[in-house]
Amino acid sequence: MDKMLIAVFDGDAAAFDGLTALRDLHRDGDITLYGWALIVKDKTGKISVRQAPEEGGAPFGAALGLLTGKLLEVLRGPAGLAIGASLPGLTGFLFDLDMSRLGPKFLDEVVQALTPGKAAVLAEVDESSTTRIDERLRKHGGMVFRRLPAELIEDQLVAESADFEAKLKALAQKLKQAVVEKKTAVQKDIEQVKRERKAVQDQAKARLDQAKAEMAAKLKALQDQTKGVDERAKARIERRIADLKANFNLRSSKLSQASALTNER
Repeated sequence: MDKMLIAVFDGDAAAFDGLTALRDLHRDGDITLYGWALIVKDKTGKISVRQAPEEGGAPFGAALGLLTGKLLEVLRGPAGLAIGASLPGLTGFLFDLDMSRLGPKFLDEVVQALTPGKAAVLAEVDESSTTRIDERLRKHGGMVFRRLPAELIEDQLVAESADFEAKLKALAQKLKQAVVEKKTAVQKDIEQVKRERKAVQDQAKARLDQAKAEMAAKLKALQDQTKGVDERAKARIERRIADLKANFNLRSSKLSQASALTNER
């Protein structure tokens, strides 16, 4: 299952060892590592990126967007500046880590663990079991946090779209029944709702484009991973491909529904 994973270590040397362990698990087909970055928080509280995905290096550069300025700003704290803008390609193209996808509790736990002097590996991984990763990372002193990507954004867009349609129906009925002098005010309300509906439509379309790009990149990463592994590992990867496609179909269906609703009338 696709997850956001953050492992906090006592220092950058241990974090590099933890990252190597993840890459070894990926090479053997035990997990799929879509994207990663290694960050360090020095004794003053300043966060720096020690290693980021190798752009164009499959599969580790496949799911760019693992880090966003939003996430790094939270990790750095209110006194610091977000450094996401200094990471080309890590600003949300394929994996937009909205606050709603991560959740405040998850972020708070990571912030509390990432104290000055510590380092962390951030990764997007697909794993069938947590055991392999936990065993490897704990050998290097890693404290592991996981978060399942939520579908709150897609669900919210569908709900908002339906709400706008209901408002427009009610306003259309009100316009029919309104006396002449009040029709202008009702028409203004209709135009405002249509503008809000258009914003939701644009967001749904953007999300759908994002989901398609993410799907294509991850599918390529998985297909590349099947090369050179044994049959058992290949079977695990093929199951991940099936899950990836099923999840994409669910997300795209919701986003298409939101867009279709907002195209009515």
